[in-house]
Amino acid sequence: MNGNRLVGIVLVVVGVVLIVVGNNSSHSVADQVSNTFTGRFTQATTWYIVGGIGVALLGALMVLVGGGKKSG
Repeated sequence: MNGNRLVGIVLVVVGVVLIVVGNNSSHSVADQVSNTFTGRFTQATTWYIVGGIGVALLGALMVLVGGGKKSG
């Protein structure tokens, strides 16, 4: 396994963790009140979820494309 794929796997894991944290924080009292009055979650929760999706997609791309065997 080369370095790019290993970094990709780590990024996928970090992305999933960020999504879970964002999902959990979306159930907090502050986010529920914000969602009730403004129709959206707080900025922090939104960044956790959007950032997690972006990092997970980048990691998945690195795992799938991440350089084949080096010819030597």
